Amino acid sequence: MLFEDLDLASELGRAVAEQGYSKPTPIQAQAIPAVMKGGDIMAAAQTGTGKTAGFTLPLLHRLCQGQPARNKQVRALVLTPTRELAAQVFDNVQSYSKYLKLRHAVVFGGVKINPQIGRLKGGADILVATPGRLLDLYGQGALRFDDLEVLVLDEADRMLDMGFIHDIKRVLRVLPKKRQNLLFSATFSGDIRGLAKGLLDNPTEIDISPRNTATETVQQKLHPVDKARKQKLLSHLILENNWHQALVFSRTKHGANRLVKQLEGDGIRAAAIHGNKSQNARTKALAEFKGGKVQILVATDIAARGIDIDQLPQVVNFDLPNVPEDYVHRIGRTGRAGSRGQAVSLVSADEIKQLKDIERLVRKPIPREEVEGFEPGHDLPESGRPGGNSRPRGNNAGGGRSRSGGRGNGQPRGDNSRPRRRGRRPARSESA
Repeated sequence: MLFEDLDLASELGRAVAEQGYSKPTPIQAQAIPAVMKGGDIMAAAQTGTGKTAGFTLPLLHRLCQGQPARNKQVRALVLTPTRELAAQVFDNVQSYSKYLKLRHAVVFGGVKINPQIGRLKGGADILVATPGRLLDLYGQGALRFDDLEVLVLDEADRMLDMGFIHDIKRVLRVLPKKRQNLLFSATFSGDIRGLAKGLLDNPTEIDISPRNTATETVQQKLHPVDKARKQKLLSHLILENNWHQALVFSRTKHGANRLVKQLEGDGIRAAAIHGNKSQNARTKALAEFKGGKVQILVATDIAARGIDIDQLPQVVNFDLPNVPEDYVHRIGRTGRAGSRGQAVSLVSADEIKQLKDIERLVRKPIPREEVEGFEPGHDLPESGRPGGNSRPRGNNAGGGRSRSGGRGNGQPRGDNSRPRRRGRRPARSESA
């Protein structure tokens, strides 16, 4: 199938072609026709598979055929959990609508509200927003939803994880009852299905890939290492392998700041991005990373949501996440749009519980590789095969140990079963 087979407006086809795309991804091939039919949609696909274009293109197709937005009115609302994701979706809207006479805007917290109020005076055919700032603007009378035609919840699973369910319900109460609803998520968890039940009307369900699995284009491995030597190992890997662009995940904001200082002390250009940074600082750090001025971007999970970099070669888990699903989202930052990527985890003995949870979730052992000179003094226990059986040592089934330079190669296939979800996150104020 080609994009021209989807019967999108010619202006959209021209913009898509200029982006260098000719064939839709599986989620796009299924979602675009379904959205164009006008019914409610519940869609799940892995990170990096093109979900954003899957709803922005048919949304723009619909809006360009109707009446322009009136003053302060919003015709289509896209809700996202973080500022970075809102900015990414907005960039997509701008790119694809360059030949259409539509008004669009993006609003999120962390920046002054008055310029956003000014931009909304003339209305917006598409408004991309985080829940907290949207409610602030509505409360000040800066926008109205009498003419709303479509509501999109993007990364719905993350919005629930971040405690936005009450804000979402507040938003729903001020929207017109008659509208098209589109729910896009990385997973169809029980919580997501509960949200869909009260939001969607007889939805078309699209599920492209197995839940909680990484794309096949991402090569995964872990390096056992003592906790105190993680930073030196990271610097060694960056310098030894000449990594020119790597996204590194830290569990905490303080840890991200500390790691940046340590990397810079080793002569490595690095920057941090997390919720305590101002929006201007976050935007600058991301722009410098994309532009090659910064070699390493150290991020927390929330700040990294929405980072979309073409052909990002390397993702590093400096700390394993406490919530195993975040591992899949993290490594999904690389290996996007069919390109190859590598995800490396630096794992110390005190993280064995997190490792077990992750391997149980993805239904496969992560190949281990010790780096010469950084062999751990505190042995990383064997995590056991997913399902409970112990895993023997040796280069078997992608799980045995090897020295630096060797790679575990067998990777048992995952399946579609949904493992138990671990603890829920407390509410976050990232997008307020």
